[in-house]
Amino acid sequence: MDVLIVGSGPVGASFARTLVGAGIDVLMVEAGAQLARRPGSNLKNIYIYQRDNNLFSSVIRGNLYTLSVPDSAHAELAVDPAGAHGLPTNWGCARHNENPDQDPYRNIPAASASYAVGGMATHWTCATPRHHPVLERYGGIGSDEWDRCYTEAEALLTVSNREFEHSVRQRLIIDALRDEFSELPEQYAVQSLPLAVKRRGGEGGMVTWAGADTVLGDIAEGNAHFSLLPQHLCTRLVPDSAGTRIDHAEVRDLEGARELSVAADHFVVCAGAVLTPQLLWASGIRPDPLGRYLTEHPMAFCQVVLLDRLLDRLGTDPRFAPDVQRHRDLFPDDHVPVPVGDPEPSVWLPLSEGRLWHGQITRDALQFGVEVPHVDDRLIADLRWFGLVDPRPENRVTFSDRHTDIHGMPQPTFDFSFSDDDAARQHAMMEDMLRAATALGGFLPQAEPRFTTLGLPNHIAGTVRMGKDPRISVVNNDSRVWGFDNLYLGGNGVIPTATASNPTLTSVAMALKAAHHLTGRLK
Repeated sequence: MDVLIVGSGPVGASFARTLVGAGIDVLMVEAGAQLARRPGSNLKNIYIYQRDNNLFSSVIRGNLYTLSVPDSAHAELAVDPAGAHGLPTNWGCARHNENPDQDPYRNIPAASASYAVGGMATHWTCATPRHHPVLERYGGIGSDEWDRCYTEAEALLTVSNREFEHSVRQRLIIDALRDEFSELPEQYAVQSLPLAVKRRGGEGGMVTWAGADTVLGDIAEGNAHFSLLPQHLCTRLVPDSAGTRIDHAEVRDLEGARELSVAADHFVVCAGAVLTPQLLWASGIRPDPLGRYLTEHPMAFCQVVLLDRLLDRLGTDPRFAPDVQRHRDLFPDDHVPVPVGDPEPSVWLPLSEGRLWHGQITRDALQFGVEVPHVDDRLIADLRWFGLVDPRPENRVTFSDRHTDIHGMPQPTFDFSFSDDDAARQHAMMEDMLRAATALGGFLPQAEPRFTTLGLPNHIAGTVRMGKDPRISVVNNDSRVWGFDNLYLGGNGVIPTATASNPTLTSVAMALKAAHHLTGRLK
C-alpha cells in the first residue's frame, strides 16, 4: 500500500482525490459507518430535508458525539431511596463516558466529533469563505500559492456565491444591511455567502450540498487505486526502530472485532482537530506543542422576524414584484408575500480591519435554536456572528493515559479560557450583531441574542498547528510531522492562526498543498 489515510471528511478526501489521480494506491479507514449510497454524501441532499430544513436539526444532533463531559455535580434526590442500592445517583461516569478529569469551567462543552464516512460534512452548513489574506491566513505560505490552492479547493467543493442570488429574501436582506453598514468598503460590504453547493436542473428548486463524496469525485463510485473501509478505527501508528518513520498502523475492525496491521509507505491522518492529536498521543508521538494553541470560534446568535417595512418592499420593488404576484395568484389566501419555495437566504458580512468577526444571515437547520410553530418560517432569519481567539499555548486539549472514550482511545480533556482581548472582541461582536438584527427585524421569542455554548460551531483549530519551528508547531509547511519522514496531518487542527471565518475551505486548500508535495515524493 502506498498511502493510508485515516479519516474520510473533505480533507482526507482531498488527499485521496489528488493521490489517486496520480495513480497512487490509497486505503482510507473511517471509524464511522457509511450513511448514504455515495460515501460521504451530505445528508441535506435528501428530498424531505430540502423541503423542510427544520427536520434536519435532529439529524445533526444525532450525528454529534460530545468529546468531554464533566462528572455530574448534581445528585438527583427525588429518586426512590430503595433504588440504586443506596449509591449516589451521579456516580455512573464510567458507564456514561463522563470525564472525571474535566474542569467544567475550562471545558469546551459542545465540542463534538462525527463518526461517519464524510465526518462533519454529512451535515455541515457548506459555508466556504476564503480567510482574510492578512488577518487570518498563515504567513508561511505565499499569497500566490494560497490563491492556487484556494482555487483548486473551490473547484473540488463546487463553491459558488451565486446559487441563491435569486432568493427574494436574500436580496431583501442584502439591501437592508448595505443601507445599515454603508461605511464598509465594497470588498467587505454585505454580500452573498460563498457556499459549497450546486443547483440542480429543473423546476424543483433542489440543490446538491457538497460532501466528502463531492471532493472524491469519480473515485467515490470505485477506482482500482482507492479503497475505503468504514467502521475501522485506527488505534495506533507504530514507528520503526529508528523512530523517524511510521512502520505500520494498528486498525480495529469495529464490526468484526478484528485487529489489523496495515503497512504503507506513507500515512496521512485527517481525523479532526481533537481526534488527530488523540491518535498521535496514543501512538507515543507527543511533542510539546501537541494539543496546544487551541482556538475555537465563540458565537453570538439570535433569530429575528423580518420587519413589515422590509416585507412591504416586495410588492413594489420591480425586482421582486413579478415573483410576488405569481405567488399571490397561486395562493390568494397566503398573507406572507414571500413566494413558497423561495431559496433560503445566505448572506455574509466578511471579517475586515476594525471588524474582527465574521457574520452570517441564513435560515438553516441548527442543532440549537428554537422551533416556534406559530411563526411562518419564511419570516425568520438566523444571525450567527463568529469571533476569533488568539492562539495561546495554555489553551489546549490533553489526553489521558488512564481514562478512555467510547472507542477505548485516550480521553480528551480541554483546558480553555478567553484572554482579555478575546473577551473585548466578543463584546464588540455582539454589539455589531445587534446592529444588524435591529435593522432586519424583531427578536423571535426564546431566540433573543445570546452567546451560544462554546464549541457549537465545531471549528476547533490549532491543535496540530503548522509552522517553521518544531518547538511551537507539530507539522512543517508541507503538513509533515516534525521528525517523521512519512507522516502527514490534515484538517482544521493544522491551521495555526486566529480566525473567525469558517475553516473548511482553508483546511482543504492546505491539504491540497500537502497532497501535491506528497505526490511529488511518490512519483
